[in-house]
Amino acid sequence: MARFLPYLWPKDNLGLRVRIAIALILVVISKLVIFYMGLLLGQVIDQMAPGNEASVNVAIALVAIYAGARFGGVLFDNVRNVVFERVGQDATRRLAENVFGHLHNLSMRFHMNRRTGAVTKVIERGTKSIDVMLYFLLFNIAPTIFDLLLYSTYFQLQFGWGLVAATWTMVVAYIAFTTIITNWRNALREEMNELDTQTVAKSVDSLLNYETVKYFNAEKRESARYNKVVSQWADAAVKSENSLAVLNIGQSLITNLMLAGAMGYVVWGWSKGQFTTGDVVTVNTMLMQLFRPLDMLGMVYRTIRQGITDMAAMFDLIDATPEIVDKPGAVSLTVSGGALVFEDVTFGYEADRQILNGVSFDIAPGKTLAVVGPSGAGKSTIARLIYRFYDVTGGRILIDGQDVRDVTQSSLRAVIGIVPQDTVLFNDSIGYNIGYGREGAAQEEIERAAKGAQIHTFIAAQTQQYETPVGERGLKLSGGEKQRVAIARTLLKNPPILILDEATSALDSRTEAEIVATLDEVAKKRTTIVIAHRLSTIVDADEIVVLDMGRVAERGNHAALLDQRGLYAEMWARQQSEKEDESVAAE
Repeated sequence: MARFLPYLWPKDNLGLRVRIAIALILVVISKLVIFYMGLLLGQVIDQMAPGNEASVNVAIALVAIYAGARFGGVLFDNVRNVVFERVGQDATRRLAENVFGHLHNLSMRFHMNRRTGAVTKVIERGTKSIDVMLYFLLFNIAPTIFDLLLYSTYFQLQFGWGLVAATWTMVVAYIAFTTIITNWRNALREEMNELDTQTVAKSVDSLLNYETVKYFNAEKRESARYNKVVSQWADAAVKSENSLAVLNIGQSLITNLMLAGAMGYVVWGWSKGQFTTGDVVTVNTMLMQLFRPLDMLGMVYRTIRQGITDMAAMFDLIDATPEIVDKPGAVSLTVSGGALVFEDVTFGYEADRQILNGVSFDIAPGKTLAVVGPSGAGKSTIARLIYRFYDVTGGRILIDGQDVRDVTQSSLRAVIGIVPQDTVLFNDSIGYNIGYGREGAAQEEIERAAKGAQIHTFIAAQTQQYETPVGERGLKLSGGEKQRVAIARTLLKNPPILILDEATSALDSRTEAEIVATLDEVAKKRTTIVIAHRLSTIVDADEIVVLDMGRVAERGNHAALLDQRGLYAEMWARQQSEKEDESVAAE
């Protein structure tokens, strides 16, 4: 609640504070109008004496005023809602922005371990709850307390302490019963929410991987997994809804016992001449007005408790500490040539899983270094460390003599471009995905980058051309087309340091030769690291580093490594043999 209150009373927005103040004033006016409605109705009854024309006229006038008061109560309530709506929506917006921005600042380790569907559901419930919390706290809880004090004062002055004590006894009993039952129901609701989150997470995970599902003929298996969770959620929902009946019955019993007792007391007083007929009507009306918000207390309490639970889950996301942060006073990276140095770098994703063991190499500005090796040797990890998605556990990485840990992450990533092995695109147009490489890029620049990546002709042949949608994660494009979009995106960024992580792995031989030629041309102007599986694509690299078990096993150019007759030569011979076998098979 302490973290929630700043959204209720924003320090940096005087306009929203004024709106809240006006809304609260309208609440008070509305409650006073409704209070006087009860008094007016009692006076109308007292004026209804047969044969007294003057009394009839007064009664008719009071009826007109009573109708006006009823309209006034509705009017002030709705004007209050209009005034307050901007406050609730702005609070929801600011909270959603904070969470969304924080999620993007979290480390890759967090995102590798998360379930997208579950995180999305937590954010959705948390941001929605803040608007509801604001509304109920300001316009239900606070007005109910005001009503109780107002009516208690009137009852004491008009009917004595007995009715006041009875009213407070009823309210305390009502709140205690509602709290006990609602806490029981909250446990059921939390179980429902957990199952609901699992349902969404499993459905999103399954639908995102629908190709894999079809590959393994697992539609029935996925339906069974989903049905299991949904069935558990349905059972929890039945328990929760049945418990609502217990709550409603108990609340109704308490309020009706109070109403019967209060009405009986006033009727008894009327029979003794202490109270008028109008007093009977007034007490009935006021108690009904007091019961109306109390009837919602269970729902309000449950909603607030649920809102706190939902916001707590969302604040847990906000509290997740970014693993990689800028040092205090970190400066922007200054790139003069783009020299890149790995000095005795060690790294492991987990304490018991070492990936790199004292890797050292350097790349002169404008040169190309290729990194090759068996699967799991640590090739792709090198790219992640250069981007500082993770920090090295030993040694250091330098760019033009500057440790990447001493500069801001934003400036570091601004000078690096990558064509990843697994290209994932936004569910938008081809033009948008290429233009994502540099904010504000003109259409001519986007088309120039597309031509450089050998994909402009394909785009121009589409009906919508650069507005052609690529589908979720780019699934409407082939693997080669996605990689060419990724290449175009990086060409548009035009960084001084370029990382090609299996950049042509999904391309056919002809397209691969064309793009390799393009990339070779681009690489002449910048420092380039090529992470490759196909050795034929890196034979012209200035230097080749061969990784094995997280260590530099060999290094040198293509010819020198073949002469060494080591691991590189073995890999080359194997790939050449596979290539010959493929050629024979094709014939």
